[in-house]
Amino acid sequence: MNEKGLCVAVLMIQDRPGFQQDTGRPDLTTTTAVRLLLDKAADVEEAVDLLSQYDMHASAGMMVHFALADASGHSVVVEYIDNEMAVTETPVVTNYYLSPGEKYGIGTEESKIRYTMLDDMLQSDSSYSMDGMRDALDSVSKHNFDSEFASTEWSIVYNQSTGEARYYYRENFQQYYSFITGSP
Repeated sequence: MNEKGLCVAVLMIQDRPGFQQDTGRPDLTTTTAVRLLLDKAADVEEAVDLLSQYDMHASAGMMVHFALADASGHSVVVEYIDNEMAVTETPVVTNYYLSPGEKYGIGTEESKIRYTMLDDMLQSDSSYSMDGMRDALDSVSKHNFDSEFASTEWSIVYNQSTGEARYYYRENFQQYYSFITGSP
């Protein structure tokens, strides 16, 4: 999250191979894109415009998508499919494709269930406190499913009004690392 309240997250999708866009624009990796967006964009519209100026290349060969949200409440997922950037409005992102088309729904079945659960929670109450959002994320983390060896790698709760981000590692929702940006 930057000082303007723009939040950027990169989430893995269980799909191969990683994307390598080639349209003749300058190259950018997903990890470098995060830094670019936080440094240069104030809101989702500016972030999407910046991303559209580059050919995106998956860092470490992984298939990923970006979750972007700004202080006004605008949130999208940005995905790269068949050499094209796709932008889908959504308040929730888990680890599967949300863009309409041939890739829609690719990812784990568990990710789709987690997405639906979170979306249902937000539909019934869109004003969660940071602790309430933490509890919502805990309720959909992988330990709630029959994934013997899988765990949610990380979860993060942003408060764009205060500039605070709380990072939870490996489903330990009792401990978090707090980061505060400059003035939101």
